[in-house]
Amino acid sequence: MPEHYTLRNKTDSFSMQIHKRSLFLLIFLALLTCGVFIVSLAAGSSYIPVSSVIKEIFSESDHAFVLNELRAPRVLMAVVVGAGLGVSGLILQGMIRNPLGSPDIVGVTGGASVGTVLFIIYFLGDVSVHWQPLASIIGAAVTTAIIYLLSWKNGVTPMRLILIGIAISALTNAVVTTFMVSSESTVSTKIYLWLTGSLYGANWQEVTILIPIMVVLILATLFFAGIVNVKQLGDDIAIGMGVRVQFFRFLLLAMSVALAGTAVSFAGGIAFVGLIAPHIARLLLNRSFVNLVFGSALIGALLVMVADIIARTAFLPSDIPAGVFTAGIGAPFFIYLLYRKREGMKE
Repeated sequence: MPEHYTLRNKTDSFSMQIHKRSLFLLIFLALLTCGVFIVSLAAGSSYIPVSSVIKEIFSESDHAFVLNELRAPRVLMAVVVGAGLGVSGLILQGMIRNPLGSPDIVGVTGGASVGTVLFIIYFLGDVSVHWQPLASIIGAAVTTAIIYLLSWKNGVTPMRLILIGIAISALTNAVVTTFMVSSESTVSTKIYLWLTGSLYGANWQEVTILIPIMVVLILATLFFAGIVNVKQLGDDIAIGMGVRVQFFRFLLLAMSVALAGTAVSFAGGIAFVGLIAPHIARLLLNRSFVNLVFGSALIGALLVMVADIIARTAFLPSDIPAGVFTAGIGAPFFIYLLYRKREGMKE
């Protein structure tokens, strides 16, 4: 029995194989995401029956204001941010060929934090909030360029990039903290909540800004599927097949930076999602890049939604930032990966 479905048009100008097991797992992950989405709408300081949530989705219920204005933007923000961070981490790990690669570990989100904090302090109120993702992306891009240049010594080795990224990430955190303590109390509070990765206060304006950008960026990564699949065979083979490795590496890095910068622009520092989601996707799915993109996006969305459910129900009446719980899972996982790579680090 064949392991793949083959899709092709009548002229055979387009052909694609879909791994059967991966397809079923992706469908399962999509259904699980929908299920957790509904549970997340139901959960909160006051529990709303799942039947009422489903009724509100298709018609109208007695909880319309709570569901539509308070919870729906927050849950959608969790989905979008988790998906973006998951795909960003997937690209970064593949590009530097290191399982430790993650936007927050390498310093990409640290740069995004600086860009966003500067926007909040100096421009928020005078400039439309629609420009906040751009400020975050610019901060991430500048920081990534600095990390890449400092890592260059007859080429860039993955471990050198990781270590310099960790150092730059610590530096950006210090810069953000300096801005926070020297700002007015209202601005400092807003920055603090943003830094801890809180989805509290998410609104429809922010969600409608993020969703189109994130959908376009994630779909755009699929155009690189053939290149990435060839590149997995090694740079020498890819060059021999006519792939401009350095050019596409730069484009993929730009995609990763844009995804991470956009994801954290409103939700803040939700850590380790970009590290964990791609690893789970590789364990479950066929190594085809298309499968891994959709898998990492769905798993990232699930991780952030589950973290947010725990954040707003486990310690009522307090609403704990979701980033606290993703860090609680991600930090031990990062230590585990470091332990596994300890021999390579000694070399």
